[in-house]
Order: sequence, then structure tokens, then C-alpha cells
Amino acid sequence: MTAELGFSAAFLVGMLGGVHCAGMCGGIVGALTLGQTEARRSGGFSFGLHLAYSVGRVLSYTLAGALVGGLGVLLASSLPVAVAQRVLLVLAGIMLVLLGLYLGGWWLGLRRVEALGRFFWQRVEPLGRKLLPVRSPWQALALGAVWGWLPCGLVYSMLIWALAAGSLLQGAGLLLAFGLGTLPNLLLMGMLAGWLSQYLKKTVVRRTAGFLVLGFGLFTVAQGAGLTW
Repeated sequence: MTAELGFSAAFLVGMLGGVHCAGMCGGIVGALTLGQTEARRSGGFSFGLHLAYSVGRVLSYTLAGALVGGLGVLLASSLPVAVAQRVLLVLAGIMLVLLGLYLGGWWLGLRRVEALGRFFWQRVEPLGRKLLPVRSPWQALALGAVWGWLPCGLVYSMLIWALAAGSLLQGAGLLLAFGLGTLPNLLLMGMLAGWLSQYLKKTVVRRTAGFLVLGFGLFTVAQGAGLTW
């Protein structure tokens, strides 16, 4: 898979994952709007807060992608490069398959993966609470940077993919593209309050997104196994 195709696919997964983001980040995103005065909600200030929050979140994703991409290089050094890349690519594809099943509501076992990060989150989350209520873009940026480490099966799936990226920069690029893909849904969710959140929870929307991610995961597994051309 070329880097450009990988980044495009990561962006698409981020967009499709909006059905999951509605549940994971919907509350904090809504609070950014509801915590403002009516005058600020009607102006551009509220949008600025949501944008700053999302930038902070994407920066944390990018940092995590860089760290995991670097770890992937270290792991790959213990195996022949071609073998290591195929093994990691198959693993990434399997995680995407599980993510597709999760998004579609067909299998919820990915929640167990999210539970693995709760120990770390319990120590980071209080930092975010100290930033509430948000009154400035800088507070929103910092809150997003903290919330970017929220245990999330969607993000963890992408981090497994970053393991197979082949470098620190490639891993960072994948998570950056993924984070940018989540922006439209979360920005709209913040500005439209609960309407978009309810729409994304509809069964047909979730299953369509799940089916598409599932298909891409199967393609990635096939590619890692050498079954594509």
C-alpha cells in the first residue's frame, strides 16, 4: 500500500468512525457549546473553541502515531523487513475488521481493548477536568490534547495500523490523516448539538460505516497475506 493510499484510507476511516465518536466524545463536545453564553454560541467564538479542541486532539493522535510507528521499526528489526511488514499489516487488517464489526454493532468485544487503557486514563483525565468550563481557545486546545488519550477502540485500531507503517513519520502521518477525518463529524456535532449525535446513532448509519471499514480491513489482511496484486 502506498503512503498516499494509506493516508487516504486512514482519513476515510476517521470519517466513518464518526458513528463511534458520537458516543465517545459527544458529551465533551456538546459541553463546549452549552457552556457558553447565548451571544457566544451565536457568533464564531463557539466554533473557534471546537476547532481548537479538535486541533489539540489531533495533535495527541499524531504524537501517539509517531511513538507507535517508531516502536514498529524496533519490532521489525528483529525480523526480516518484508516478513515484519506483512505480519504487522495482517494484524492491522484484523484490527480494522474487528473495528468494522464494532461500529456495525455486530460484535462489541473491542470494548475490552478500550478497558486496557483505563488505568492510564484515570491519571490523565483529572487534568482535563481542571480545564472545565472552557473559556478560551487555549483551554480548548489543552482539553483536546488531554482528551486525545481517551481509551478508544477506534484509535487503538489505527495505532496497530501505525505499527506497520514502517517509520516514525509514517505512523504520525497515518494518525494525523485519521484525526483530520474525524474533524467534520465532531465539528458538526458541536455546532448542531444533539441532532447529529442522534443521527449517527441510527442503526443504518452505524452498519453502513461498519460494513465499509470491515471491507477495508479484509482487503488489508489480504494485502498483508500477499493475496492482492
